[in-house]
Amino acid sequence: MARDFYEVLGVGRNADQSEIQRAYRKLARQHHPDVNKDPSAEARFKEISEAYDVLSDPEQRKRYDAFGEDFRRVPPDVSPEEWRRAQAYAGAGAGAGAGGPWPRGDPGSGGVRFTDVEGDIDLEDLLGGIFGDRGRTARGPMPGSDQEFEAEISVEEAYHGAQRSLTITGPDGQRTLDVNIPAGVVDGQRIRLRGQGGRGTGGAEPGDLYLIIRIAPHPRYRVSGRDLFATLPLSPWEAALGATVPVDTPGGLATVNVPPGTSSGRRLRLRGHGLPNRRGERGDFYAEAQIRVPSSLTREERRLFEELRERSTFDPRRQR
Repeated sequence: MARDFYEVLGVGRNADQSEIQRAYRKLARQHHPDVNKDPSAEARFKEISEAYDVLSDPEQRKRYDAFGEDFRRVPPDVSPEEWRRAQAYAGAGAGAGAGGPWPRGDPGSGGVRFTDVEGDIDLEDLLGGIFGDRGRTARGPMPGSDQEFEAEISVEEAYHGAQRSLTITGPDGQRTLDVNIPAGVVDGQRIRLRGQGGRGTGGAEPGDLYLIIRIAPHPRYRVSGRDLFATLPLSPWEAALGATVPVDTPGGLATVNVPPGTSSGRRLRLRGHGLPNRRGERGDFYAEAQIRVPSSLTREERRLFEELRERSTFDPRRQR
């Protein structure tokens, strides 16, 4: 059974959107595969992203609160009370010791079946038996199944948004969709495309297509949640004396103040220069100092470095 989404994010069921967002940002930074090298980090990050995608959407959250993990497959005109009655009915039919009804996935069929020791119990039959004429009507038309598709985008596309043409192959055949990817998507985020999933039967509505975003590795930037990281090359004198230097970000050229005495590895933050966020604060951009020295010296440069060596009392091996 899937973990409760509220438990995944570590928030209460009455948490507001700001609490959910803060919890997501904290966990996403902690478990992002680019930062956390634990083999289980990627699966944990996907779980966190799915929980946030559902709980940050008021409509999805309402259905999740009503139906739990079944919220994506419950017919839209069935109430929570009716659904619980159907499950209880199925559990009684499964018999003691069978552990109640368990769904056996068949995403291409658009229906859900339950298995017991005697054989298969069709949920559509249960709905017909419990809900009378309404259930028998639902037995014909059934909504289409939801589908998933992974789309790889660049850091720049995640920052600015993009128009993409995607070719999707599914149970209903191959088709091409023109998709608007909004600015500020993060790796693992699910974008719902209403009505673009599997076809319904009997004139029922189609399912939804969930686009799973994957941000491709970049030669200059590293991504963690909404935060971006990049190396900032510095000369020895810039690091020692301090300087104001340009930084190339996905949003354009910015400047960062390098404090005097900066060592390699120090992170200098540019607040709000990370990935956008439609629901709250933008991410930050971190420039990581990397001190570089000339590969060859002029005669004057060598003389100055030699003079510095003779006059300086600095010993980097004794610094902490």
